[in-house]
Amino acid sequence: MKTTIATIITAVAQLSETAALCGILAAACQAQQTPQPFFPLPPSQVSTVPSNGDVNPYGVFFVPKNIAGGGTLQAGDILVSNFNNNLNLQGTGTTILRVNAQGQTSTFFQGKAGLGLTAALGVVRAGFVFVGNLPTADGTSNTIGTTSLLVLDSKGNLLGNLTDPNLIAGPWAMAVHDQGGSAQIFFSNVLNGTVTRFDLSFQGSGSVRGAYTIASGYNHRTDPAALVLGPSGVSYDAQRDILYVASSADNTIYAVPNAGSRNGSGGTGQIIYQDATHLHGPLDLVMAPNGHLIVANSDGSNADANQPSELVEFTVNGQFVSEQSMDPNNGGAFGIGLVSIDGGAAYRFAAVDDNQNKLTMWTIPLTF
Repeated sequence: MKTTIATIITAVAQLSETAALCGILAAACQAQQTPQPFFPLPPSQVSTVPSNGDVNPYGVFFVPKNIAGGGTLQAGDILVSNFNNNLNLQGTGTTILRVNAQGQTSTFFQGKAGLGLTAALGVVRAGFVFVGNLPTADGTSNTIGTTSLLVLDSKGNLLGNLTDPNLIAGPWAMAVHDQGGSAQIFFSNVLNGTVTRFDLSFQGSGSVRGAYTIASGYNHRTDPAALVLGPSGVSYDAQRDILYVASSADNTIYAVPNAGSRNGSGGTGQIIYQDATHLHGPLDLVMAPNGHLIVANSDGSNADANQPSELVEFTVNGQFVSEQSMDPNNGGAFGIGLVSIDGGAAYRFAAVDDNQNKLTMWTIPLTF
């Protein structure tokens, strides 16, 4: 199966919709009496610094099972995108690191100078990699350039570059609903406070069946330290058709109903968790196998020196469960990822530490 990148670019440029706010949460907000924490066994670590010296790892994504053959990527590999170059200038990193099952690292992709690869990173079984970029000329928000979504093949070759100011405005984090011959990708736009969904088909020559703004109205702004703040991590619950969105600007988690089926904006969705004690610039977001959400705190807003670089676990009805620090200093937590292994008997969980340029990995038996 081959997807013609020109068809994706053309279709994306033609499709952008908004509509009225609709729906409220129901089944996903059932109370849980005694939530059991997810965080587990001692981890292993690898460096995320590639041969060109890029630093500040952002995105984390596990390569899915049954990925189309012929490429470099293997099921269970972890990809990590770098946002800074070797001078530590924000928005200038150009590389995606590959970490295989044995913990060996290699450079999967290296692009042109000044890309600024974000946490909007995803891989689909059809053999394509999507990664957002938010470039700067000097590492400051004053020089942010045209943002885009890059499309790579499974060998790390650049196939194309998607740009549309209505749909792609600082792609910051990503969730993937992969159905093999088709997929939906959701990504937050930190420069305009929206979330976009692409409906992709990989049959025949490939096509975009739809491209929609499905959420909007999130607080967003540039920041001298964090560079940008706005809608960040997204996590999709396909069973309930709900997209969870972490807002780093106002330390709030939202739930957008009908996220995989709507063709217009649901506004910000419903607030499910707003916690000034435990949320400190929430960034990437995943759903754990126990049904809880885990968010990485970047400390870009509401920072607390006594709770640095925390991974925070909470239920979908807004009950705090646990937290774990990734680094003794603020600003270390960013990208996180999770995948099922051993037929669902265990999970692998991975998180980057921006301060130390490391990827930490846990193997977690499913005991709850």
